[in-house]
Amino acid sequence: MEILSTGYILINSGASTSVAYMSNSTPIPYDKTDIAVATAIAGEMLGHKLIYLEAGSGAPKPVDTKMIKQVKQNISVPLIVGGGISTKNDLISICDAGADVIVIGTAFEKNLNLLKEFSEVIHNI
Repeated sequence: MEILSTGYILINSGASTSVAYMSNSTPIPYDKTDIAVATAIAGEMLGHKLIYLEAGSGAPKPVDTKMIKQVKQNISVPLIVGGGISTKNDLISICDAGADVIVIGTAFEKNLNLLKEFSEVIHNI
């Protein structure tokens, strides 16, 4: 199994999340795109092979698409986005903003029917 070093960037989603608590870290403010971009660039320069923008498990809203677009435009490694993605529109917006990989957990735990709906969206992109 290959190990892929990943730059993990926690974004404030409007609520305290388990990952912020467990990591004892302060999330980047939701509207501070410049900080997220700078952090992603630094991660890539340090040798990370992936960058992960994370709103946190069960987040009330996903990472802002403006932030996703700006980060994607400034890195050359794949971009992962997760947390707060709970609707088909969220998924489409995040894909359109440039996410290469999307992580969905809590939404499927709450409504397993979303798995089929989200799968259809991904296969039609």
